[in-house]
Amino acid sequence: MKFDLHSHTFYSDGMLSPADLLARAVERKVDVLAITDHDTLLGLAPARAAIAAAGLPIRLVDGVEISTSWYEFEIHIVGLAIDPHNDGLQQRLASQQERRLERAREMARRLTKHNVPDCYDAVLALANGGAVTRTHFARHLMEIGKATSMAGVFKHYLARGKAGYVPNNWVSLAEAVQWIHDAGGIAVLAHPLRYNLNGKWLTKLMREFAAAGGDAAEVASCQLTPVQKRDVWALCQQFGLVASQGSDFHQATDWSDLGRGLYLTDDIRTVWQQFPALFPQPEPQPEPLPEAQSELAAETEQAESSDKPALCS
Repeated sequence: MKFDLHSHTFYSDGMLSPADLLARAVERKVDVLAITDHDTLLGLAPARAAIAAAGLPIRLVDGVEISTSWYEFEIHIVGLAIDPHNDGLQQRLASQQERRLERAREMARRLTKHNVPDCYDAVLALANGGAVTRTHFARHLMEIGKATSMAGVFKHYLARGKAGYVPNNWVSLAEAVQWIHDAGGIAVLAHPLRYNLNGKWLTKLMREFAAAGGDAAEVASCQLTPVQKRDVWALCQQFGLVASQGSDFHQATDWSDLGRGLYLTDDIRTVWQQFPALFPQPEPQPEPLPEAQSELAAETEQAESSDKPALCS
């Protein structure tokens, strides 16, 4: 089975509706998909409705991605297999949404002072009732011609020290982990290599996340090399974490898509192995019958003796 346990809809900063996201996941042969929008659960009910209405052959894992403050870094914690009806989680995420709106108002105010017309209402319109993110600001700035690429917007307007940068005011790592556990879920450190931490700080992050009760870290994502995966897994082993994987899908690009590059070697223990009651499990493969084994051996012997190379199916 192919698991993709990190994806976004247009209820945060993804480009697709829940229905379109699921349809693409099916097209990409994803068997199990987690929707993990930023600090909101709004996409989960429409996603389940879309699966039921279209009879899609896919299993949905209810998830969320919570933004946290750790020293001067913004660190994201994914909650998997959470109860979306948990009152405590809903109230806590509502407080995160208010923090997002406060930051958005301040970002708009600062940008206005640097020759960007007041953009708060335009950004809210782009968010369409979902979580307001810096990506919505970036899209708006591109629309009004302030930059030609997302990278350019962040470089000139939204990165640390630039006109529209506002320090985050998110909850702590420990709080986010507790929110997820209180809602019955699994706390996963999202994309640990994307925070531009050196080895010492990455080790410190993994250690403190585990000490806060974290359960897993994302070991596989679209752009990680096998060596990078092994490095993250080594840290997981050091601090008693298991492995998750996810594309962090927002929209299809040349380097990222649902299910792309998501594979882990057999020696890596995964969240769906560690918490089998919370995830659908791969179907056991039946052992071949003795007759089939004999036929396979005969075919192999014939192929090896042939002048032509054996074909792989």
